[in-house]
Amino acid sequence: MKVHIEIDCTPEEARTFMGLPDVGKANDVYVDMMSKAMKGVSNTDQLQEYAKQLAPMGQAGFKLFQSFMEGANAAKAQGKKPDPTDD
Repeated sequence: MKVHIEIDCTPEEARTFMGLPDVGKANDVYVDMMSKAMKGVSNTDQLQEYAKQLAPMGQAGFKLFQSFMEGANAAKAQGKKPDPTDD
């Protein structure tokens, strides 16, 4: 049996309902810090190196994300949906 429930609410209402904290102020500080840091980036190599340093789990996380994006791009080029069970 399948049950489908659709709830129409704003992100703020969902966060309150689930008891999650409001991280809006922390996000604003993070975005401001990232914007200031990115102003010094003048080419794509610098941007890539900076992204590697900030990526979750360091370089391993960056490589995982990169392989995910390459796999999705290859699947799109072949005209099929990516299979999440493929490893």
